[in-house]
Amino acid sequence: MTFVTRFAPSPTGPLHLGHAYSAMIASDMARSENGQFLLRIEDIDQSRSRRHWEDQIYDDLKWLGLTWPKPVLRQSDRLSIYDRALDRLWKRGLLYPCVCNRKDIAAAASAPQEGAPLLGPDGIVYPGTCRNANQAKDLSRIHHPRNQALRLDVAKACRAIRDPAKFQFSELGSGPDGETGTVTFTPDEMATNIGDVVLSRRDMGTSYHLSVVLDDAAQGITRVVRGRDLFEATRIHVLLQALLNLPTPEYFHHDLIRDDAGKRLAKRDDARAISKYRAEGASPADIRHMVGL
Repeated sequence: MTFVTRFAPSPTGPLHLGHAYSAMIASDMARSENGQFLLRIEDIDQSRSRRHWEDQIYDDLKWLGLTWPKPVLRQSDRLSIYDRALDRLWKRGLLYPCVCNRKDIAAAASAPQEGAPLLGPDGIVYPGTCRNANQAKDLSRIHHPRNQALRLDVAKACRAIRDPAKFQFSELGSGPDGETGTVTFTPDEMATNIGDVVLSRRDMGTSYHLSVVLDDAAQGITRVVRGRDLFEATRIHVLLQALLNLPTPEYFHHDLIRDDAGKRLAKRDDARAISKYRAEGASPADIRHMVGL
């Protein structure tokens, strides 16, 4: 099997030092294993994605000395593939439409009888409002709606998986609490700590969770390299891989590059943008030194 890593940025702003760190780790791993490093453009959020940011991604990565095969996979070209996967899950009765907004979810989750709301990878764990409203309906007889958010019934999805070995993944880096090696989880943990995640947003026709799983499989990714802030989402991705009959790659979650105040970098942190360091005369070797590589 060919060893394959990837870097998958969104063209919604400039790449910063944290992006450079992740991309270089993935590229270095592929080179050391005589494998392949791939680039993917995650542009499902068309309201924020911009072509000039995509062009800047290519330019910055080339300047860093990274290379990748062409053509580059772009998520906006794969919407029909995401839609077919949603249809498969819908016909199995594992999805339901959701009309709740963030204010509704916060109010329901913080009701007096519920106690303090739990936080999961996507924010407040969904309290199941629309799942309960749709329980008596046989939704599988109609095509899944494209103008509403669709949530995965996580408890039902876990029951659909018979093999307990599917509830685990191999972590070669570490999670926020030092999790490493074989990381296992249970259906109860999924239902309580993750909740019914959105697999299709009303304005996108997909979601990060669904598209990243399908894209990693399509590109033959054998090791996913990404920041530790995405560690908790890995359980969602492993569950989707089991439901969709897709392979589970190895995972390497790495440290986050932070600013002087200890806050992780975001795309709005233009002061840490690679393009700014380039304009100030920094070299690719300087960037490697800055991020500790």
